Amino acid sequence: MMSSLFTFVLVVQALVAAAMIGVILMQKSEGGGLGVGGSPAGLLSARGAADFMTRATTILATLFVGLSILLAAMASVGRSGSTIDTSLSKAAQTSGAAPTSSLTGPAAPAQGAPAAAPAPVSDDPLAAAAAAATQETAPPPAQAPAKQ
Repeated sequence: MMSSLFTFVLVVQALVAAAMIGVILMQKSEGGGLGVGGSPAGLLSARGAADFMTRATTILATLFVGLSILLAAMASVGRSGSTIDTSLSKAAQTSGAAPTSSLTGPAAPAQGAPAAAPAPVSDDPLAAAAAAATQETAPPPAQAPAKQ
């Protein structure tokens, strides 16, 4: 029931947005009716049309904001609290070794390079992957050119 009501309100908001875009695009570019009082000539004159467009824009904008607030409220109602999946954290702590890429295999340290210290165990499930990525992508240490 809530899903069909949400869909209906969403479609109404899309129609209001399309109407508001059309009304805004039909107005004069120099801002003819903004900030000016009513005219004695009525609705059929140029001034009356500008007042009508200004009022229509105001009404459609108010409807759009109101529907946006309603949709946000409807989207938040009925949501259950999310549970945090800690399976990745436990897997990273119990494995003990940094994961290797299936494409490149284990990364061997360069000759003469000091062995990397094992990363401390943390609660971040992606810490091991980040450490492995930095070890794989780290450039080899620069070697001094040989003198002849």
